[in-house]
Amino acid sequence: MSLNQIGAMSTTPIASDSGQTAGGEPTTAAVSASAVWRSPPANIRVSVQKQGAEMDMLSPSPPMSPVRGAMRADLTVACQALMEAPTEEVVREHRSAGVGDKEKGVPVYVMMPLDSVTMGNGVNRRKAMNASLQALKSAGVEGIMMDVWWGLVEREAPGDYNWGGYAELLEMAKKHGLKVQAVMSFHQCGGNVGDSCTIPLPKWVLEEINNDPDLAYTDQWGRRNNEYLSLGCDTVPCLKGRTPVQCYSDYMRAFRDKFSHLLGDTIVEIQVGMGPAGELRYPSYPEKDGVWRFPGIGAFQCYDKYMLSSLQAAAENYGKPEWGSTGPTDAGEYNNWPEDTNFFKKESGGWNSEYGEFFLSWYSQMLLDHGERILSSATSIFKNRGVKISVKVAGIHWHYGTRSHAPELTAGYYNTRFRDGYLPIAKMFARHGAVFNFTCIEMRDHEQPQDAQCSPEKLVQQVTMATREAEVELAGENALPRYDEFAHEQILKAASLSDNDEMCAFTYLRMNPDLFHPENWRKFVGFVKKMKEGRGVEKCWEEVEREAEHFVHVTEPLVQEAAVALMH
Repeated sequence: MSLNQIGAMSTTPIASDSGQTAGGEPTTAAVSASAVWRSPPANIRVSVQKQGAEMDMLSPSPPMSPVRGAMRADLTVACQALMEAPTEEVVREHRSAGVGDKEKGVPVYVMMPLDSVTMGNGVNRRKAMNASLQALKSAGVEGIMMDVWWGLVEREAPGDYNWGGYAELLEMAKKHGLKVQAVMSFHQCGGNVGDSCTIPLPKWVLEEINNDPDLAYTDQWGRRNNEYLSLGCDTVPCLKGRTPVQCYSDYMRAFRDKFSHLLGDTIVEIQVGMGPAGELRYPSYPEKDGVWRFPGIGAFQCYDKYMLSSLQAAAENYGKPEWGSTGPTDAGEYNNWPEDTNFFKKESGGWNSEYGEFFLSWYSQMLLDHGERILSSATSIFKNRGVKISVKVAGIHWHYGTRSHAPELTAGYYNTRFRDGYLPIAKMFARHGAVFNFTCIEMRDHEQPQDAQCSPEKLVQQVTMATREAEVELAGENALPRYDEFAHEQILKAASLSDNDEMCAFTYLRMNPDLFHPENWRKFVGFVKKMKEGRGVEKCWEEVEREAEHFVHVTEPLVQEAAVALMH
C-alpha cells in the first residue's frame, strides 16, 4: 500500500514476535520473510531551511495580496508458509449509496500481499494463500482486496493480456466464499511505504517513456517519476497509437470480459487506480531513493511538456500569459516545511495570492478532470454488472493544522484553511456513483508528531462531512499495519459516520505473518466481529474477545484441515 497518509508510526507499543512462529519456535525463513514482508521505515523529521537568495525567489506573480479571511498454534502453519519463499456465499445485490438501504454493520476486507501473483503470472506461495484465505473466512472477514497489476497482465505487448495468476486467485477466493475488491493497478509497485516488491509499468509503456521522457511526471528540477503516466498526456495517442485513457479502458474491458462470470458474485467492487499507489493524486512525495521524507511538504509535479502546455493555455485564457511558463518558483523543496518557503508560509504566502489561486485551481482541476475521464469510462464498462466502482484518495494529514496545507496542495488537493478541497472530489465521485475510499482511518492526532501539526482525525472528519454533503458512500483503509486495540477502536469510531449511517466497507492492511500471530489474531477476530455487528452493540472489548476466542475454538477443525494441506 502506499504511504499516502504516512504519518508517524504509532507510539503505542504493539506486540510483535516476527522472529518466531506462532508456536514460539524460531522461524527458519527469516531472510525470505524480510524480503517479502518489509516493515515500514521509521518516520524521519526533516526540516531543511532555505538559505539566501533561494529563499527570496518569488513565484512569477505580482505582490502578495493580504491574507483572506485465536487460532493459536493452529495458525502456525499459515504464518510459516506466508514467510516462506514462493512455492459460496449468498449473492447480495449491489446497493446504491444512501442511508438506510444497507445492512447493519461494516464488512471488513483484507488486503492481499502485493506480490500475490508472480512475475511469471502464477499464484505466489499457493499453499499459504489457500490456508490464509480459509483462516480469514473463518474469522468472519467479508472478502479480500487484490491488486491486478497492469505491469503483469499486459507486460509484454499492447493488448496481450495474461490473466493467469489472477484467474486462479479469484477461483480460490470463490471457493472459500470470499468476496473480492479488484484494484485496477495502473501504477508501479515499489517506491512507496510498505511496497515489498517491484512491479514496473508494462515494458512497452516504459519504452515509450524512454522515447518521450515527458510522458512521466516531472518536478521543477527535471526529476522524472515513472510510477504512473503523467495525466497531462491522458488524451495524447502516445502509447503505440492509443491514449493512456484508452489503454486503461481497454484493460478494464478485458478484465470485465475475462471474469464476467464472477462479477456481482465473487467480484463485488472495482477500485480504479488513478495515480501513484493507486490513489487520485500527483506523485508529490516520492520515497524512492530518499527524495522525500515524512513530514516534508513535497513538490509540484507539473513540469513535463504536456502539463506545461496546459498551464500556458490556462494562463493565456486567464489574461496572464506570463504565468504559464512555470509553476511556483518559491515553493521550496521536497523536505522543506511550510514556513521555510515564501509560497506556503502563513503570512502573505503565495498560495493565498491571485497567482496562487490561479495556479492551484488549474493544478487541482487537472487532477479532477483526470479522475472524471477514467471514472466515466469505468462506470460505462462495468454498468449493470453488479459491482461498485471506487477510487482511493490519500490521507495526507501532516501540516494539516497550518493555513496552507502544503502537502495536500502539492498532491493536487486544493484544501486550505479557507477552502474545502475534498468536496469537489466527492461531488465528482457522486456524479458517477463511485465510492470515496479514504485512508489513515486508524490514526489518532496525539500519536503523530505535533510539531508537524499532523491531524488525521480532523482530516477524516472533514472528508466524512464532504462525502455526506455530496451524498457519496465512504469506505476506509488503515494507512499502516496496526494490531492493537487503540487502532481498532479508532477505526470503529471513524466507521460510525453518524447516528444512522456507517462506512460501506473497511479494508484492513494487510495479510501477513504478523496478522496470524496468536495475540494479534485474537484481537483481529474480535475487531471483525465488532465491525460486523455495527453501532449500538454495547459490549466491552473483553466480552467481544471472549466471544472471538470461542469462535476461533469452534472453527479449529477448519484451520487444522488447512494446516494438513500445507504439510503436503
